[in-house]
Amino acid sequence: MDEFVFVSGRLCLELAGTKLWRRTLRTELLGSPEDLRRWVHQAELVDDLGPVDNRGWERVLRLREAVYTLVRSWPLGDHPDTDVRDALAEVNEAARLPLPRHQLDGAGRLTRTGGIDEVLASVARDAVDLVSSTLFHRMKECANPDCTRLFVDLSHSGARRWCGMAECGNRQKAARHRERKKRHATAEQAS
Repeated sequence: MDEFVFVSGRLCLELAGTKLWRRTLRTELLGSPEDLRRWVHQAELVDDLGPVDNRGWERVLRLREAVYTLVRSWPLGDHPDTDVRDALAEVNEAARLPLPRHQLDGAGRLTRTGGIDEVLASVARDAVDLVSSTLFHRMKECANPDCTRLFVDLSHSGARRWCGMAECGNRQKAARHRERKKRHATAEQAS
């Protein structure tokens, strides 16, 4: 069963999006090492992550928060605060780790192998690539005021507003529709 939504357009933002509604409910999607295993599988980083201990899980959560802090604070300016400097160091440290090993088997199927270090490296290198790329200016936060998911707007017009239509866009459209109906009914009652 797929339980994670991949709508951000970048691996590092997908991981950052596993903590939802950061300003209000703070919903944690990676509440256990097993949740992390499922996310890694669904993100297609490695075919079989194997057992994940608490230390590995905590390392991924720490990198997730570092990525979120870094991309929200980029560009850093002349005097970044301690949290931002720590986030940059965390991302750079993880980016130096080895990437997953990709190979083809005899039937031409891709196999991806690695552990927590390789997962961390994949996410961190994607964050480094994103903030140093020309696409960074297209990174946005969802227009739903409760949602804190970040995404790269790859639409031709650059006018994408929602992290995804299923999660936030349709909710906002439905809320606007209900409000218009309510105003229309109130106006009819007044006349």
